[in-house]
Amino acid sequence: MAEKIKVSSQQDEKYMRMAIEEAERALAKREVPIGAIVVAGDRVIGRGHNLVETLADATAHAEMQAITAAASTLGGKYLQQCTLYVTVEPCVMCAGAIAWSQVGRVVYGAADAKRGYSTISERILHPKTEVVAGVLAERSEELMQRFFADLRK
Repeated sequence: MAEKIKVSSQQDEKYMRMAIEEAERALAKREVPIGAIVVAGDRVIGRGHNLVETLADATAHAEMQAITAAASTLGGKYLQQCTLYVTVEPCVMCAGAIAWSQVGRVVYGAADAKRGYSTISERILHPKTEVVAGVLAERSEELMQRFFADLRK
């Protein structure tokens, strides 16, 4: 089973900042501000942000966009040697895609107590996937709070 750890490195923070930039792009489009980056070694091979409203597609989550781009870059569906950085804990759908693509490591910012995969089971991810939670969580939470506060206006 994937185990959550809360150790953050400078490298994790560097790439999480890139994921936050993607989330800010989503926010500018009035999308739920979630961003994702896939890294292989020290190279970004996929990136994405939520495009659910833009594409009128419930599956157009940031993680799905980034995974698809990474697989295209690598020319294969498996991402065992890659790290997915995402600003908010993946939902069950995205966790399934992460498992099927065998992402080696997932680093996320803010927990999602309502829709995050861990509300169902942490076993959704591939058993060899390492999970790091809470990296720059405050900034990701701030973006989400701002988005939902603006919706209520």
